[in-house]
Amino acid sequence: MPDKIRVGVLFGGRSAEHEVSVTSARSVLAAIDRDKYEVTMIGIDRDGQWLSAGDAQKLLGSAQVVADDLMPVRLDYAGSGELIAGDGSDIGGGLDVILPILHGPFGEDGTVQGLLALAGVACVGSGVLGSAVSMDKDMMKRVFRDTGLPQVDFRCVMRNRWRAARDEVLADLETAFDYPVFIKPANLGSSVGITKAHDRAGLTQGLEEAARYDRKLIVEAFAVDCREVEAAVLGNDDPEVALLGEIVPGNEFYDYEAKYIDDNSQLVIPARVSPETTKRLERMACDAFLAVDAAGLSRVDFFVGEQDESVIYINEINTLPGFTPISMYPKLWDASGVSYGELIDRLIGLAIERHTDMQDTSTDRGIEAGDA
Repeated sequence: MPDKIRVGVLFGGRSAEHEVSVTSARSVLAAIDRDKYEVTMIGIDRDGQWLSAGDAQKLLGSAQVVADDLMPVRLDYAGSGELIAGDGSDIGGGLDVILPILHGPFGEDGTVQGLLALAGVACVGSGVLGSAVSMDKDMMKRVFRDTGLPQVDFRCVMRNRWRAARDEVLADLETAFDYPVFIKPANLGSSVGITKAHDRAGLTQGLEEAARYDRKLIVEAFAVDCREVEAAVLGNDDPEVALLGEIVPGNEFYDYEAKYIDDNSQLVIPARVSPETTKRLERMACDAFLAVDAAGLSRVDFFVGEQDESVIYINEINTLPGFTPISMYPKLWDASGVSYGELIDRLIGLAIERHTDMQDTSTDRGIEAGDA
């Protein structure tokens, strides 16, 4: 029998989506096939400290565990598939692949992906470029615009400008948009920090809320008379799309509470769109995936006209979508005949495939003898 594939499940993190990450990691740990994989849990606490295996289990047991109960380690990298603590102990030695169940900044934004690239470890999901571009909604929207993907009008406001010239910013935004508008932190997910403003007071409050989480604030036009449809993408250079899903939010929009706390939203699988619209959305999802250089998995979100399905706007791409039991990404693949456990198998295989392909890239200038 071949040796088991050694998988490090990386979870927690410094972002406001810490709890979502812990919940997702519990789900992965319960579903991963122990006959195929040797699993090492690697935790990151709220302060960004990396934790040894025993303390990672404490973090996994409760997202509310306090820092004083944990023993952090200083992280180094060996450059040969190993993650080494500053005291010389082996956090994840000889790992074949890391499965980063991290959401938001310091995990989904290319930072961890860069560390793992330096360590020479295969990583599930996108690399540095795809992760960074997709995390920053301003850059993501610029790439989509250059790719020709339709989207609602948007503006990016820097936090420093907002704080220095509030009246000017508000006037500029009210000239550009009709109410209502959405306000978002540029670098966050799970709808954390997102508000919908119906007037100037709401816009002011929304900018203040978004500014708590990021230095870049996104203001978007409201997609009138549209429903939200989501596409789960799987693959590397030749991605495929699961059955589409539709979100019917129980709250005014699909906010954090609707996603993870309240039980008042409806997930419709497959989405109630025509076959022609389905094909168009599948093609656009793959175009978005390839445009940002995503890999492994992504969830691409769209707005589709209620009455006129020719009206389609791409909303965003998430390169590490939620993996909780109620998350849309695994639900869509399960409805398409790919179980949670099989999905983990395919993601690990795609990570190893991409890592192997990257090793085919030369770092040698190719100087021949006598060329000096």
